[in-house]
Amino acid sequence: MPLNQQDKELNLDFSSYFWQGEKVRLRPLKVEAARQCYDDSLDSPARQFLQLGVELPSSVEQQKKFLEKYADCKTVDGTTIFAIENLNGEYVGGISLHGRSEKNGTFSFGVVISKNYRRKGYAEEAIRILLKYGFWERRYQKCNSACVEGNLESVKLHEKLGFKQEGIRRRQFFFNGKFYDEILFGLIREEFDSQENKLK
Repeated sequence: MPLNQQDKELNLDFSSYFWQGEKVRLRPLKVEAARQCYDDSLDSPARQFLQLGVELPSSVEQQKKFLEKYADCKTVDGTTIFAIENLNGEYVGGISLHGRSEKNGTFSFGVVISKNYRRKGYAEEAIRILLKYGFWERRYQKCNSACVEGNLESVKLHEKLGFKQEGIRRRQFFFNGKFYDEILFGLIREEFDSQENKLK
């Protein structure tokens, strides 16, 4: 059952809701997504490019424990994780807000889209919503991000969102029997504002 079935039954209007775009809505993580999270854990190549390496075998029960930890937008060790759902109420992935520094005004994000929902613009829109929250509601001045060398889709997505490549950390990750560089990206508030104004 879609996570927002109750919302549909209540006939709620999300048209001016901050956490929703034209394709996706960010919602609190719910334990009901454990099966989908487990299915996502079986996509080892994608997980490696998410810098998670080869994970030990998981189970639906383990995923439930993880989701309980972060459920309902609980912040744990400075990280808040949201579920991403499409407007049909289907769970399509997750996005995290982390790496927050109040002193320096910086933050980071991480995003994962389930295999069957990729290349639909869901990641881009979810990140834009989170960037808007970070810059326009939390008063952060810069978003830092990174991806693994060879993750061309992530590089293209960062560029589309207006991020600038700021450097490379050589031989930062090891998987598939070799070392990979980490590509560093940054986006400052003024750059984000400029991007958003072009979309209006």
